[in-house]
Order: sequence, then C-alpha cells, then structure tokens
Amino acid sequence: MRARALVFAAALSTAFPAYALFEDDEARAQIKKLEARLARIETDAGERDRKTLFELANQLEGLRRDVAALRGQIEVLTNRVEGLDKRQKDLYVDLDTRLRKFELAGADKEKDAQQLALETQAYEAALAQFKANNFGSAIQGLKEFLKTYPDSTLAPSAQYWIGNAHYALRDYKTAIAEQRKVVATWPEHAKAPDAMLNIASSQAELGDVNGARNTLRTLVDKYPKSSAAEQAKQRLARR
Repeated sequence: MRARALVFAAALSTAFPAYALFEDDEARAQIKKLEARLARIETDAGERDRKTLFELANQLEGLRRDVAALRGQIEVLTNRVEGLDKRQKDLYVDLDTRLRKFELAGADKEKDAQQLALETQAYEAALAQFKANNFGSAIQGLKEFLKTYPDSTLAPSAQYWIGNAHYALRDYKTAIAEQRKVVATWPEHAKAPDAMLNIASSQAELGDVNGARNTLRTLVDKYPKSSAAEQAKQRLARR
C-alpha cells in the first residue's frame, strides 16, 4: 500500500502543479483515471504471479509423481532380485538333498547305523544355518563336521557349501580357495562341476573376466554332461 501511495503521489506531482489540486472537475477526473490505471497494473501483476505459481505447482506435482513412480519400479526390481536369489538358493539346497540320498544309499553297508545318523544330523544342522542365511554359523558348523567326519560321504558336499557360504558373504577370494578344495580332493564327485561354476562366479565378481572365462571353458571340457556345464555354456555365450 505504501508503494502504491508513493507511485500515486509521484504521478500527481508530475501531472498537476501543487496549487491546482482538487480545484476543478478536470483534476478530479485525472485523479480517478490514475487510480484506475494503478489498480489495473496491480491486478495484472497479481494475475501473472498467480499464473506463475500455478505453473510451478503443476511442475512440482509432476516431479513428485515421477519420483513416486521410480521408487515403485525400484521396489519391484528389488523384490524380483531377492526372489530370484532365494529361489536359486532353494534350488541348490534341494539338489543337495536329492544327491545326499544317493550318497547315503551307496554308503558302506557295514557302517554303523548310529554313526551314520550322527553324521547326517551334524550335516543337516550346519546346512540349516545356510538355509537361514546364517552363513558364518554355517561355515563354522560345516568345518566342524569335516573335522569330526573327514571320511564321510557327505564331506564333498560340506566343503562345497563352505565355499558357497563365503560367496554369499562376498568373500570371493576365500570362496575360490574353498571350492578348489572340492575340485582337487573329489574331482569325480557331482559337486566338483558346481564348485567350478562357483569359482567362475567369484572370479567374475572380483573383476577377473579372463579367469572366469577360462574356468568356464575348463568346466565344459572336464564335465560336459553336467548341469553346471550347461550353465557355463550359457554364460560363455553371453560374454
């Protein structure tokens, strides 16, 4: 209001001499015209400001919708990745369970049944920690199992899951070392090609692309009929 009064006063001072103010109808008419003009100026300025604010509000609302949509997409992708990881882990555990039945079926017939039950119980307890994502406890339990039952038919599987647990902990160098024990100690075991596939995965995570490719090629050459070899072929085809 003060600014308006100043503008109005300035306009009057330039339009009319001081002695002529309010002395006739023409002066009063000029005053009314100036007041109307000033009101229009203020109205136009207000409309422009409101229009600008309205446009900015619309833009802000659009950005909020875009951010909300992106957050939704990220959440969906995260859930899909977590679901795939869980299904892969469950698949490995299920395959291990099936393999173990064949191993136990072919175990020494003369072996004490009670001793075999103790081995199985210790192995299952350690593997249960892996299933529960308690990878540190799983490693400890599996190593204790190997120490207690080094000649068990479940030893190759125990060693494989030790390497896999280190991989889950992103300790890729240790995972490679542990899986190489499987390949070196039990090269004819069904877990050997799986161990090599895990070695290649660990090498890839470490950025050793050439090493991973060489491991995959060796896997295909050495265990061509294994399911791990099929996965290796697929990976090689993608690279």
